[in-house]
Amino acid sequence: MSQATTKATSALVSIAALVVIIAGMKSASALIVPFIFSIFIAIICAPALTWLTRHRVPNVLAVIVILLAVILAGMLLSIAIGSSMQQFAREIPGYQVNLQAQYDGMIAWLASYGIEIQGQGIREAFDPRSAIRWVNQLLAGLGYLFTNAFLIIFTVLFILLEISSFPMKLRELVKPGGRELAFSGHFLTSVQRYFGLKTLTSLATGAVVTIMLLIVGVDFPILWGLVAFLLNYIPNIGSIIAAVPAVLLALVQFGLSSAIGVASGYVIINIVIGSLLEPRIMGKGMGLSPLVVFVSLVFWGWVFGPIGMILSVPLTMLAKLAFEDREETRWLAVLLGSNVPRNPEA
Repeated sequence: MSQATTKATSALVSIAALVVIIAGMKSASALIVPFIFSIFIAIICAPALTWLTRHRVPNVLAVIVILLAVILAGMLLSIAIGSSMQQFAREIPGYQVNLQAQYDGMIAWLASYGIEIQGQGIREAFDPRSAIRWVNQLLAGLGYLFTNAFLIIFTVLFILLEISSFPMKLRELVKPGGRELAFSGHFLTSVQRYFGLKTLTSLATGAVVTIMLLIVGVDFPILWGLVAFLLNYIPNIGSIIAAVPAVLLALVQFGLSSAIGVASGYVIINIVIGSLLEPRIMGKGMGLSPLVVFVSLVFWGWVFGPIGMILSVPLTMLAKLAFEDREETRWLAVLLGSNVPRNPEA
């Protein structure tokens, strides 16, 4: 068998194995997602654990303090979203009355120009119930995590208890300065930096959105601010999706001009924070090209659902670092990266 045939066979086997692995992950996503989410929570909490232990707080007590903070944050978030969603659902009949009046006025205005609209298509498209359906679907993944809170909390607990000994175990497996040790350190640092800075920009986005909606007078501004905060973790399209319910509600409450104003406000906020501020404080971010970020968003969302969208950048960065570790797959890391290799002949 020739060398070219051997390489082709090896490539086909690798592709087939990758397809089987992806299919397995998608089939077992209900089990895998809580564990992946737990790992990333533990990675994010690791700097706080290190800080507490350095200040002579016993390791077990530091872990308990961090877990209590995580539980409290999750409870406050779920209570705020749940109560606002219930109140929003109760207000829908009143919104439908306003919608009917606006719908009839638009039909009459179009009829004055000789344009006849048949059916209920427009009214269904702008039904205020669609806003709550949007939010329910997008937060379904987070709701699934809350139902698995017991499993997630205990997984984070055991990871944090073991995290201090992990570097020593890794050093025993590899030579000092080995690529595996550098790989682990680089990935942990990258994920902590990404989520730390992303949390700050998401908090800023949610706060500014809440203030804007309070000024305009759109109902439930805190709910839409929380939605903007959560969906800002989803690259590229998260901030766009977060604007849909608030813009739709502004249309139902006040009419087209206010809806356009709210939409313009979202655009300005996302340009200032997402396109100007965020790249400045993140620098090169995690070294992924914009196309790869978007494709990874679609791919991991298909495999793991909404949580896969939130974790798409760290998961893709992990794959990129793994490809960089082997000479045979380094070309894949180059394709995923944002840096253009220099031409040695130039």
